[in-house]
Amino acid sequence: MRADAEAIRAIYNVEVAGSTVTFDLVPRSLGEQIAWIEEHAGGHPAIVAEDEIGEIVAFGSLSPYKERPAYRTTVEDSVYVRDTHRGTGVGHQVLTELVRLAGQFGYHSVIARIVGGHGASIALHRRCGFEVVGTEREVGRKLGRWLDVVVMQRML
Repeated sequence: MRADAEAIRAIYNVEVAGSTVTFDLVPRSLGEQIAWIEEHAGGHPAIVAEDEIGEIVAFGSLSPYKERPAYRTTVEDSVYVRDTHRGTGVGHQVLTELVRLAGQFGYHSVIARIVGGHGASIALHRRCGFEVVGTEREVGRKLGRWLDVVVMQRML
């Protein structure tokens, strides 16, 4: 997985620089991406999806939902797809695998926190059994805009 760091970073940093799908404001360095991969081992895995020629076109991860111990049975998912592969079903494959892994690791709930107005991600999560459980209003600011976060949840 460490060998995938540059490909993951390339997909992620496009979103950092030009979109609101992540609230990060500074692109990741290669060292930071490697550290992120190392943090996503064991019960909080990161996975990649490759195209037919072996290029990484998407990635996803499970992360701790909150730090306090009582939250340890809940995880948060993240899915990113290279812009050239959106609408191909690869995001669905990644999220389906993350949900499977969450169940395998014994989690009870998966949370998705999606920037308001991101219809494709909301639809993807609905197709994978997530339901909207709330909206956090204007909790982020990026690219000169106030941003809502739609919270979705899937019970396992």
